[in-house]
Amino acid sequence: MAKIMMVSSEAHPFAKTGGLADVVGALPIALQAFGDEAAVVMPRYRSISKDDAELVREDMRVWLNGGYYRVDVYLKMHRGVKFYFIDCPGLYDRDGIYGDRHGDFGDNALRFAVLCLAALGVARFLFRTDIFHCHDWQAALLPLYRKFYFPNDPTFEGTRSLFSIHNLGYQGYFPHRQLPEIGLDDRFWNAGALEFHGGGNLLKAGLIWSDYLSTVSPNYAREIQTAEFGCGMEGILRDRSSRLTGILNGVDYDDWSPETDRFIAAPYSVDDLSGKIACKRDLLEYFGFPVDDRHMRRPIVGVVSRLAQQKGLDLLGQMIAPILDEELTLIVLGSGETALENMFNHFSWARPDKFRCWIGHNNPLAHRIEAGSDMFLMPSRYEPCGLNQMYSLRYGTLPIVHATGGLDDTVDGETGFKFWGAYGPHLLEAVRHAVKVYWNDPDTWGKMVRTAMRRDYSWNASASAYSGLYQSLLDEAAEPEPESFLPGVAS
Repeated sequence: MAKIMMVSSEAHPFAKTGGLADVVGALPIALQAFGDEAAVVMPRYRSISKDDAELVREDMRVWLNGGYYRVDVYLKMHRGVKFYFIDCPGLYDRDGIYGDRHGDFGDNALRFAVLCLAALGVARFLFRTDIFHCHDWQAALLPLYRKFYFPNDPTFEGTRSLFSIHNLGYQGYFPHRQLPEIGLDDRFWNAGALEFHGGGNLLKAGLIWSDYLSTVSPNYAREIQTAEFGCGMEGILRDRSSRLTGILNGVDYDDWSPETDRFIAAPYSVDDLSGKIACKRDLLEYFGFPVDDRHMRRPIVGVVSRLAQQKGLDLLGQMIAPILDEELTLIVLGSGETALENMFNHFSWARPDKFRCWIGHNNPLAHRIEAGSDMFLMPSRYEPCGLNQMYSLRYGTLPIVHATGGLDDTVDGETGFKFWGAYGPHLLEAVRHAVKVYWNDPDTWGKMVRTAMRRDYSWNASASAYSGLYQSLLDEAAEPEPESFLPGVAS
């Protein structure tokens, strides 16, 4: 049994902008089945009430740059897990998590430096941990602080650190002038430490000074060691490849299962798919399509996504006209880049016989699209793990995906359709192939649907892998510091 402190900028159900929150919200709960005790440390944003929280540490001082920040620590229990909230209104009491309508907050490096140091304070006073599990660039400074700030602190003797990369494309950039603000000096301003192309890079602290690295799918762990997907970090990751693993994210089937989904028109299961027909009818009605034999027989292709080039939605835009010439219905839910929003709005007007979109975030509608669609399109240029394709499998909605990252790991020829290379014509060919199987080979289609629904991507397997990794970190002898990464940095 291990005690794990997860340090993150967000966690479901308290604050969420993406898949990171889903992981940090679900993994600690799943670890309980393996005898591990995990707690979460995160900021208390304006949106998180402290009315039902317990004040467990008042006026804890976080020292930085010759001064200190006063923080209070609040505790909430959620499904058996302790969530510690770092309350520092000057840093976290804002409308957004990372930014507002004007862009990213200019002091994000400081905001999350304080989070990392406050987490070490929680470990000292409230939750003695064995493993610091740090998530993404917002928690990347913790392993550095643990080594250089507290080398002789008995609190941290024997503790290990795991750094998880959820999306290497986000790295936490900051200017050189902010280095003293986060408690560091020019020893750390070189290519072997935090400097990156003339600026600072918080993510590098986690890559360099953590005892072990993980990412959210086996294939993504391989991809990020290449120039195509490494985002400038491929050299460090190749050097640390023996300390890098990929563990698939899991799915919370309490939220995403057609047998129990409260948002869908009718429940259904692999043994009784009749409810899926009712869900398809409900989806057509919601978007104003005629609910006649033609529209019910046509396959519905669903998309629920951030509308961004990383998600490959520009590829869909390139091919949307010939796709809509196929005998299908296309439905898109999401928001993001203005050009893509405008393009999808245009096609809702130009092709109302085949296409509808809903611009914005709408979780109940996302469930209805998963249940009512026949296919689910995810053409991401890269996708560290992806969750919607795993939701789709559970709902018998066959995924059409670009073979990258976790999409490639979780979808195969028995459960969906893949295309290789992020090119519009390849996407079009995959959609045409899926539509052809749907219309011309109903027996194969039905077998694929049943096989997909039986695939298990619950958190049980993922939590088991993490639990084993934690134990191996505690069992092994302390690794020597990677001196090749530390030019100019003295202990």
